[in-house]
Amino acid sequence: MAFLRSLGTGALVARAVLGWVSRDPNAAALRRTNFHGRAVTLAGGPALAAGATIGAATGAATGRLAAAAVTAGAVSGAVGLYDDIVGNRPDQKTAKGFAGHLGALREGRVTSGLVKIGGVGAAGLVASALIGSRRTGVVGRGVDVLLGAGVVAGAANLLNLLDLRPGRALKAGLVLGAPLLAGRNASMTAGTLGASAALLPADLGEEIMLGDSGANALGALLGVAYTARTGTSGRLTALAVIAGLTAVSEKISFTKVIQDTPWLRRLDEIGRRPA
Repeated sequence: MAFLRSLGTGALVARAVLGWVSRDPNAAALRRTNFHGRAVTLAGGPALAAGATIGAATGAATGRLAAAAVTAGAVSGAVGLYDDIVGNRPDQKTAKGFAGHLGALREGRVTSGLVKIGGVGAAGLVASALIGSRRTGVVGRGVDVLLGAGVVAGAANLLNLLDLRPGRALKAGLVLGAPLLAGRNASMTAGTLGASAALLPADLGEEIMLGDSGANALGALLGVAYTARTGTSGRLTALAVIAGLTAVSEKISFTKVIQDTPWLRRLDEIGRRPA
């Protein structure tokens, strides 16, 4: 029952928030042009962040896990939305990547991207501390918290790196989250994926765009769900994989890899609106 409740809650909230944000008088500020040159709205970002966060919190087994989901999802979604809006300004576009944001900071400028990085990192740390550790020693618990924070923040960034084509980040989230739908804390993941599935048709149809808000929140919540059911070795393994993929993305385009790999290209194109 908890599984279905969180699944339905995530889907209903996501669709409701999408409609509400789209009808807002200030919704024009969220209009963007995608890679096909079509007009889309970033309303999909806050809709996914809200639906996935509330859905995950509804399915949480304890108050601490619910607080972890709310912290990771809401903060990552909020700072992502800030970057989506403020980062679109000409003076912000010059800073690219982590190195670019640090360079701007050395010049005395705090970029929206740096705010996002700091916000997602802090949210990951707080969420991981709320999840805690099964180890009893202070050092061991501290290591687990840091590893969990890395998983949450790293997953948020990884999903954002994939949000370059319609439906890609949501499909990746559904694939990565599917194994978490069985076993301990499955209801948390159900809420997150319920919101994702509810918005997938609009994303594939190029009506909405997730932006940093939606992609960061989705990744962070999947990171919370994973961290909540693993110990030191599981967190370390996930963090190593995420760090490796992130490092590779600096040198190799994920989009090119997908285009050059037939089965990945077919999966990426399923349900997508023709160019």
